[in-house]
Amino acid sequence: MDNNDILIRLRYALEIKNKEMAEIFKLGGVEVTVPEVIQILTKSDDEYEDDDQIKCNNSMFDSFLNGFIIYKRGKQEPKPGQSNTPEPVAPKSANVNNLLLKKVKIALALTTEDMLDIFDLAGIRVSKGELSALLRKEGHKNYKECGDKFARNFLKGLAIKYRG
Repeated sequence: MDNNDILIRLRYALEIKNKEMAEIFKLGGVEVTVPEVIQILTKSDDEYEDDDQIKCNNSMFDSFLNGFIIYKRGKQEPKPGQSNTPEPVAPKSANVNNLLLKKVKIALALTTEDMLDIFDLAGIRVSKGELSALLRKEGHKNYKECGDKFARNFLKGLAIKYRG
């Protein structure tokens, strides 16, 4: 599953309009017009390499997720004595599926129980320990990489919860 596919599924699950998508990208620090959003959300046909799809790279995807958090929860004001440094951009090797779980959890203010319920709606049983491992920081001894199946089922569960 590539970043464009994840965005398409997330947009469907949460019923986000194209104009809102452009606004979310802007909040994350990436200027994208509504026609460009449409090109990003166009499914590519592997047969035709010259299609008009705009590929969403990892830093663009990370910016979208950061913008999504701001869109849903508002801009976080730095606490007194805290420097106003921007959040570090995810490294190129970061597993975007883990990033998706973490940042959607933050944006939608989901608890661990909510996340487990969402996986349950998609028909997949996930233990608290497994979920905790997926949400850990890369490099932690208990970190577990989130596979496409988990991410797909999470997005499917979101769609059932928010559209159903």
